[in-house]
Amino acid sequence: MQHRAVTLIRNVRPLGAEPSDLAIRDGAIVAVTAAATAECASPADAGTIDGCGRLALPGLVNAHAHVDKSWWGLPWQPYAGAGGTDGRIQHERARRDELGIPSVETSARVLAEFVRHGTTAVRSHVDVDLGVAQRGIECVREAAAAYGEALALQIVAFPQDGVLRRPGVLDLLDEAALGGADVIGGLDPASIDRDPVGQLDGIFAIAADRGVGIDIHLHDSADLGAFQIELIIDRTERLGLAGRVNIAHGFAIAQVDPHRRADLLAALAAQDITMTTVAPLRLPQLPLAELDAAGVRFGFGTDGIRDLWSPYGTGDLLGIAWQYARAAGLVRDEDLRRVVDIATGASAPLAGLAPNALRVGDRADIVLVDAENPMDALVRTPARRLVVGAGRVLFEG
Repeated sequence: MQHRAVTLIRNVRPLGAEPSDLAIRDGAIVAVTAAATAECASPADAGTIDGCGRLALPGLVNAHAHVDKSWWGLPWQPYAGAGGTDGRIQHERARRDELGIPSVETSARVLAEFVRHGTTAVRSHVDVDLGVAQRGIECVREAAAAYGEALALQIVAFPQDGVLRRPGVLDLLDEAALGGADVIGGLDPASIDRDPVGQLDGIFAIAADRGVGIDIHLHDSADLGAFQIELIIDRTERLGLAGRVNIAHGFAIAQVDPHRRADLLAALAAQDITMTTVAPLRLPQLPLAELDAAGVRFGFGTDGIRDLWSPYGTGDLLGIAWQYARAAGLVRDEDLRRVVDIATGASAPLAGLAPNALRVGDRADIVLVDAENPMDALVRTPARRLVVGAGRVLFEG
C-alpha cells in the first residue's frame, strides 16, 4: 500500500494555536511558522496540503486494543456467552475458529477503522494460547506492514485464557518475547489463575530475562485488585523494571478508600508504572486529578471492537476519551484539554514513541478536524478530515 508523502501542511491551528504552516521532512515536523496565507486553495504540489484553517491535533494513541479478534466486516454475530471474564473467554474460544479469527484480513479491517478515526499509534494485545500459539501475532504484523513506518505498532503477547491454569502458556510468552513481541501480558492473576504470586513471578521473570515490558489486565476489584497492584509494584521495584510495566483497567484504584488510593498512586508513580483504561460505563473511572497529582501516566484504549466479547465499538479513540470525560463528570476547559492530551501526544510513550505536541522535532502524526479548539473536538468528536502518520497520508475524508 502506497501512502503519499507530505512536505507541508499549511494553514492549520496546532492544538488551537494561531494559524500555522507545518513543514515536514523524514517523517518529522521540521518547522512551525505563521501561516503564509489564510486563503484555502488546492495546492499544485502533491506534497502540500491546505488545512483551510482546521484544528490540528497530534495523532491519536490507542494504548489498549485487540486488533486480532474482531468480527468487523463479517455478518452480525449475536453474543451468546456466559457472563463474566471467564464466560466470555470460553465463548470466544468456542467460536473464533469458525469466524476465521485471527486472520490478516480481520486485523487489517480493524486497523483501517482505527486509522480513519485518527489513530496513528497502537498498542495491541494479541492472544497467545495453546490454540493459536504465535499465529495471531503473525497476522497482526502482516496487516500492519501495509502501513510501513506510518503506523506505530506495539505488540503485547497476551495470555487471554490464563497463564498457569494452561500449562505451556508461559513457554509461549517466552517464545513471543524472543520472537520480537514488545511486551508480554498477564490476566487477573487471582481470579483467573487463582495464584497471583505464581502468575506474576512467571511473567516478571520473562520480562527481566528478555528485556520486554509487561501489561497486565486487572479486572479484579477493590481490595483484591489493590492487593495485586501491590504485588506488581513490589516486583517492578525488585527486578528493576521501572518504566516498563502497565496495568490495564485497574478498577480497584477507584474503589479503595482515599488514603489507600493515595499510597498506591504514590508507589505506582515511584516505579513509573502506567495505567490504561477503556472508560467502562458500569464502573468508576480512573481519577484524573489524583493520577495527575501523583504523577501516574495513563492512556486510553478502545479495547476490542465488534468481537465475541461485545458488539460495541467503532474504533474511534476520541470517542473513548469523550466517554471517559462524560462518565467522570469533567466539564472545565483545563480538564477537557487534559483528556485530549492523554488521547493524543501525551500517551505516545505508551506505544513506544516520544511525546507529541506538534512542535519542531515531533513525529509528523497529525489529525485535522473541523473544530474550534481541542475541547470542542472532544465534546463533538467531529469526522477526521485528514490523518497523517510519520509524514504520510493515511486517510483523507
